[in-house]
Amino acid sequence: MPDPTRPRASLRTAVVWEVLQDALDRRVKATGRDALDVLDTGGGSGNFAVPLARLGHRVTVVDPSPNALFALERRAAEAGVADRVKGVQGDVLGLFDVVERGSHDVVLCHGVLEYVDDPAEGVRNTVAALRSEGVLSLLAAGLGGAVVARALAGHFKEARQALDDPDGRWGTGDPMPRRFTAEQLTGLVEGAGLAVAAVHGVRVFADLVPGVLVDTEPGALDALLKLEAAAAELPAFHAVATQLHVLGETPGAAGV
Repeated sequence: MPDPTRPRASLRTAVVWEVLQDALDRRVKATGRDALDVLDTGGGSGNFAVPLARLGHRVTVVDPSPNALFALERRAAEAGVADRVKGVQGDVLGLFDVVERGSHDVVLCHGVLEYVDDPAEGVRNTVAALRSEGVLSLLAAGLGGAVVARALAGHFKEARQALDDPDGRWGTGDPMPRRFTAEQLTGLVEGAGLAVAAVHGVRVFADLVPGVLVDTEPGALDALLKLEAAAAELPAFHAVATQLHVLGETPGAAGV
């Protein structure tokens, strides 16, 4: 996935990026520190880590893939932020083998819960990595978006399978191990002791609109971005979003 600050890539990341930047700004004001300590679990090659480092924050990326971490190192160097980005090999279920508990102002857990054996433990670990006043950015695949996509493609039996399956999978060929509803994700966040500050639907329309229309129709990209932003906060659209974003805050950070 490209840099979330680039226009074309922002169709997939704009909502998350805006919410995350706002949360970072609030933590900067609350702490009085310009540079926050950010942990990006499953951060791969730095799609969010490098832009965050460009803002001046210190980012640690934990990822199980050596290739992704190598790409992260190269990308950070090219962006001139190698001194603010550190990559370590590991995963969210073994998080405290590689990072300290209670050591970060913000934790990102993007595209991770779909793949771990125990999502609840994964969320608990991300929360345990936060300082007493901290923020969790959680992004995961949405069930409704997959059902809609299969149905629109004419795969009605697969759409029904995804709807009925406990993990939201449309069949044995489904590359996604698990999908979530907004209620399931907020339940995981609250169960780990955080207050839910915001829930957003991500890629409500972006994956359904033909790319050729966005690329060739004058003003289409900007109009679609605005539509995504307007729909993201409305609960009615959470049910059909490709991804769901939940912002959680520790009791000490809530309301800041």
